[in-house]
Amino acid sequence: MTTVAVTGATGFIGRHVLKELAGRDVEVIATTRSDRDDLPAQANLRWVTLDLACPPDDAFEQLGRPDVLIHLAWGGLPNYRALRHFEVELPLHYAFLRQLIDEGLKSLVVTGTCLEYGLRAGALSESLVPEPVTPYGFAKDTLRRQLEYLHRSRDAAFDLTWARLFYTYGDGQAHASLLPQLRSAVEQGLPAFRMSGGEQLRDYLPVADVARNLVALAVRGKGAGMVNVCAGAPVSVRRLVEQWLREHRWNIELDLGHYPYPDYEPLAFWGDRSKLAGLLENS
Repeated sequence: MTTVAVTGATGFIGRHVLKELAGRDVEVIATTRSDRDDLPAQANLRWVTLDLACPPDDAFEQLGRPDVLIHLAWGGLPNYRALRHFEVELPLHYAFLRQLIDEGLKSLVVTGTCLEYGLRAGALSESLVPEPVTPYGFAKDTLRRQLEYLHRSRDAAFDLTWARLFYTYGDGQAHASLLPQLRSAVEQGLPAFRMSGGEQLRDYLPVADVARNLVALAVRGKGAGMVNVCAGAPVSVRRLVEQWLREHRWNIELDLGHYPYPDYEPLAFWGDRSKLAGLLENS
């Protein structure tokens, strides 16, 4: 039976990845930094207490010598401008992943970010050279490059998939995210929801679909290199908010233009999904 390890398993995306893995004939090893009472339980799941900042010498063994690792863990979010991303997170994650590879890990799926593309507009494909403009995007892109160098230096002894996530929404996401903020405004009975002008075009994918795609990439049996995990279709933020209002039958006015547009991303960009679609079709 295939063994799949998951870091960041208690996070927003991680919990949905565990749900997706519950329906598959695999053994799942999930990490947590400390013992908790609210850890999800499922028949094929075992929890391991493991701190990535100071992993044990036998971390690969404690993870059950997995066939593949889905690496979701990353700290310092949602502050994309924090220097912590390359001062703390980058060396920490590279050291941990290299340790596992040195100990025998044969397949690795790591989540990246659309912010690696920087201020490029339009449909973004994996062939574009990344030009990140935030510490978060820079740190993620640098980790990808480090792992690619390691991959080549080991003569491709391990499979590597770099899954670039775009915008994800759904149950369990951070309170500072758009959907939870909208829900909170409605529950508080506020007369209007303050937001940007809403004309920016983004690529949004429900978290259950993100989890399904990540698991499919992990269990396909070979690395995919860089791949966009996205919907592949642009939608304006205003249109998406209005869609949520209709779906939930929420009644609140939109205070459009209250906040400026972010300066670290272009007004219109979305992912090219063609590579992902081909991989899923052939898996």
